[in-house]
Amino acid sequence: MVSDFRKRFWVSLVVTIPVLLLSPMIQNFMGFELTFRGSSFLLWLLSSFIFFYGGLPFLRGVFSELKKHNPGMMTLIALAISVAYVYSSLVVFGFRGKFFFWELTTLVDIMLLGHWLEMKSVLGASRALEELVKILPSEAHLLLDDNSVKEVPVSALKPGDLVLVRPGEKIPIDGEVVEGHSSVNEAMLTGESKPVEKAPKDKVIGGSVNGEGTLKIRVSKTGKETYLAQVIELVQKAQETRSRTQDIADRAALWLTVAAIVAGLSTLISWLVSGADFAFSLERMVTVMVITCPHALGLAIPLVVAVSTNISARRGLLIRDRTAFENAKDVEAVVFDKTGTLTEGKFGVTDIIPFDKGLNSEEIIGLAASLEVFSEHPIAQGIVREAKNRGQKLVEVKDFRYFPGKGVEGNIGQSTYRIVSLTAFLRDKRGNNIPETIQKVAEEGKTVVILLQGDEPVGAIALADIVRKESREAVSMLRKLGKKVMMLTGDSRSVARWVAKELDLDEFFAEVLPHEKAEKIRELKGRGLKVAMVGDGVNDAPALVEANLGIAIGAGTEVAIEAADIVLVKNDPRDVVAIFELSRHTASKMQQNLLWATGYNVIAIPLAAGMFYSFGILLSPAVGAILMSLSTIIVALNAQNLKSKLSRRV
Repeated sequence: MVSDFRKRFWVSLVVTIPVLLLSPMIQNFMGFELTFRGSSFLLWLLSSFIFFYGGLPFLRGVFSELKKHNPGMMTLIALAISVAYVYSSLVVFGFRGKFFFWELTTLVDIMLLGHWLEMKSVLGASRALEELVKILPSEAHLLLDDNSVKEVPVSALKPGDLVLVRPGEKIPIDGEVVEGHSSVNEAMLTGESKPVEKAPKDKVIGGSVNGEGTLKIRVSKTGKETYLAQVIELVQKAQETRSRTQDIADRAALWLTVAAIVAGLSTLISWLVSGADFAFSLERMVTVMVITCPHALGLAIPLVVAVSTNISARRGLLIRDRTAFENAKDVEAVVFDKTGTLTEGKFGVTDIIPFDKGLNSEEIIGLAASLEVFSEHPIAQGIVREAKNRGQKLVEVKDFRYFPGKGVEGNIGQSTYRIVSLTAFLRDKRGNNIPETIQKVAEEGKTVVILLQGDEPVGAIALADIVRKESREAVSMLRKLGKKVMMLTGDSRSVARWVAKELDLDEFFAEVLPHEKAEKIRELKGRGLKVAMVGDGVNDAPALVEANLGIAIGAGTEVAIEAADIVLVKNDPRDVVAIFELSRHTASKMQQNLLWATGYNVIAIPLAAGMFYSFGILLSPAVGAILMSLSTIIVALNAQNLKSKLSRRV
């Protein structure tokens, strides 16, 4: 369509030059005369060519609109140029009046130029799918049984195939690393700006860019099952879903079309009654019809939808329900699932408590990690992780022993050290040796282990499901947006209270079973709150469905989560804030476009009708067409501005 309008514009523009030279009004204005036998007929032929060739898209469009019982822009343009052409043709063949050809041809030229520029803007706004498709390479390096490499189309790959990805190349398909280490840039797919380290057993996404290392990848998903294919499908559905605001715009466009026809006929009759000649009155009617075209109104919403969908998809914010997304700006309370959403879902050290036995915190964590390094228990792994984060060097442990349900023991240097649970320690009636600090952390629901040197307790380590650093930032940002922030968890009240205190939440619900989460959401809605639920999309599914807005977070490559309205690829609570920001700014752009597309007619229609003629202000149909085209281009550029406005925020 872009190339078609471009070609028709340039051809019509070239033919318009002799039309202008042969038009009596232009000759009078420029002070020259160019008449010869048959010049009027030649003027008609050239104008007829522009009317039928340049005006063909509009003449075709009117039939399409009338067939759908939805007259709009094409109807008005076709009516305007047809009236001008028929009247001027009658004058050529004897009807009393004056030619209207130069106005007709320039009107067609301007409308073609406006549509050409507008289509370029629409194409730029709606290019999300095309850009996503381009991300995936077309070929892959298939590893054969003899370790040779064969170039094959990506479409030929099957689950289980091994592919080789060299440094700097795009990963061709979803799979799992079987050999090699590298950093992978997933920014184009998930919005994660920092390269992600990949090692054997890590999953990779087709379309991401390999860094410095060579990777061997086993294909796990192909075709429609791949992450990118699912994203493309979600984007397509989101763009095809009608916006609630679009329905309002469509109704307004229909009424504006009716108003344009009524205003045009009223203008014609008014000027005729006031004594103006028919040509002048007709020119005013045509200008009113052209300038009142609801084209900008028809594009106001779809362009914003296309741009916002593009932005969200490229940042790992996948919209499944357009209406729910548009209503996100109205959410008053955000309820997070705790484990794996606000917290990391794994044990981490929160407190190290010395017992005044000569050992400091660093020594306690170093000794404990040395004992626990061979254990696969989550608590042991949390202790070892903390020691490594602190740069502690582990020491050699001799005669290591593990006692199920009790703890571990081993010899370090000349001493025997043990790690036991607080419960086991109290069971041995050693409670009188415990500092009050331990009692406090235990009441917060943390898991406490005691380090003993021989039979003497020398320190304690408290562990809990670690609160994400991003969670604190997300809660703070949500509060700035005026949202209440709450938490749902199946954990004990003491654990929930500690997390809620750490994050300064407005409210929390503890010891909630999976099937009870939806009931809690119903309770909040019963208070009159519009609620968003944020969970992992699996055991939180009923609550996600019950909420006004269901957000599945940390979906990774599993994007087809049926329960959620919006799927967040990264496990980052701050992306929830991005959804609200994007929803708010999208709604703002829609309102701005609607206001502009309808509001400019308040000034344009009186100007076009000639109400300010006594002040020397009069618009020709061509000027009316320029103003109408400009209004459409302004709407398109305003929609594109959403991208630059949100690039730093989302």
